[in-house]
Amino acid sequence: MPAEPADGAIRTPNAASAPTPAEPSVETSVETRGLEPVPEGERTGRVRELVPTWVAANISVLLLTMGAGLVIFNKLNIWQVLVVAIAAPVVSYGLVGLISIAGKRGGAPGMALSRAVFGQRGNLFPGALIWVARWGWETINAVSGAFAMLTVLDLLFGVRKNTALIVVTLVLFVGCTFLVSGLGISALRVCSTWSTYLFGAFSVLVLGYLVVESDWSAVFDKPAGSTAMMIAGIGTIAAGGISWVPSGPDFTRYLPRTASAKGMVGATIGGAAVVVIPMVLMGAVMAVGTPDLATAQDPVSFIGNLLPAWIAVPYLLIALVGMLLINSMSMYSAGFTAQTLGIKVPRAAAVSVNAVISLVFGFLLMVVATSFFGSFISFLTLLAVAFSAWIGVFGVDMLRRTSYDGAALLDTTRTSAYWYRGGYAWQAMTAWGAALAVGLLFTKVDWFGGPLAGTWIGRNGLGWAAGIVTSGLLYAVLPRTAAPAAPAAPDAAAEEPGLAAAGSLSN
Repeated sequence: MPAEPADGAIRTPNAASAPTPAEPSVETSVETRGLEPVPEGERTGRVRELVPTWVAANISVLLLTMGAGLVIFNKLNIWQVLVVAIAAPVVSYGLVGLISIAGKRGGAPGMALSRAVFGQRGNLFPGALIWVARWGWETINAVSGAFAMLTVLDLLFGVRKNTALIVVTLVLFVGCTFLVSGLGISALRVCSTWSTYLFGAFSVLVLGYLVVESDWSAVFDKPAGSTAMMIAGIGTIAAGGISWVPSGPDFTRYLPRTASAKGMVGATIGGAAVVVIPMVLMGAVMAVGTPDLATAQDPVSFIGNLLPAWIAVPYLLIALVGMLLINSMSMYSAGFTAQTLGIKVPRAAAVSVNAVISLVFGFLLMVVATSFFGSFISFLTLLAVAFSAWIGVFGVDMLRRTSYDGAALLDTTRTSAYWYRGGYAWQAMTAWGAALAVGLLFTKVDWFGGPLAGTWIGRNGLGWAAGIVTSGLLYAVLPRTAAPAAPAAPDAAAEEPGLAAAGSLSN
């Protein structure tokens, strides 16, 4: 294998080992770069751009429904809901921010960097599971967006939903999602920034309305629920953030190596928290006066019943843009995941697969399913378990390395430094598989219950946490994967002293 460059830069793959990188950069209108690492000269991103990115990733009225669920199903009072609303984004988006550091180190999407951990063939297993999980997430968002469109049509024109209209709104929403995600990260950044300002302004307006109109004596007189239900609530709200963890590097690969790791984590948590906290609290307040909110088949139309039309319509339209952005970000990452699975098409074309799947499953959820909220919570619970097994392994590996071999990431043949043994890093695969099994043992949803779901861990909804701890600890104690190490970036120690110290032990 050719020698690594002495300056610690990511090595550019040659024509024999990987596809030629696309010429257009992030500054062009349509991003054509795929899995190949971003060259140093194109790393012009700024840490502060992560704030609107993660604000946009949470602009969803589903947070209102989830906040209502904390009151109705978990039986929490407003103070317990506040604890949940603060803890959930700190935990989940703290993980997103930490894993995002790999993006600035390697300049490549998260699931491409994952090849360095699991091996070129081994990475296909967690990659396939994460890709399938994204189908469900994109379906949920597509359904929420379609319901928002239907609610606006009802409020403005009195048009009632029917099967034909459901199909039209789904196609329109998914089509717009495909367009934005296909354009790439520049379009996502612009849309995220503007939606942040607009949604923030109207959320303040809604909050003001609730302050004036809500029965606050009923809100504050509600008795406290159990600690177990509060911990489980944190897991439920955090599950949405956990699903973004493998995608974190996708949005930081254009940051320069000198970007502050602490700043990245702080911006990620802050961007999410500024939306999650007030939205969850507003949902909880709404639920006191509207107890059937969390059980409604349509998770959006209640807004038209609770708010006057002059607030509800623009608020739903802006929320619609937010949900479109969430799905666009998810499909953007899903395109990379599809490419890591060997689907040899441009990223924008890979996104189309998820778009079609969203249409099919979205139609089934809107027309056939009897309980949206039950299906949604079950999905979130299993989603968190599926992603947690990967998080533990990848996170521990991050502590051991400070850079990645760009050529080896793209070289899927036996000559790759990340081929390991038969294409598999058996240590990572073992830890991942064991953690997946452990997480499911402690998990219970509407249609599935693990044999250990009745234990303290299961009752507190901590199957996802058990998965992270299991995979991380097991991977840490197993023998090290033997592979040549890419040289550390010269500024790594200065920017990430704690992580760099651990990275000095890297393979």
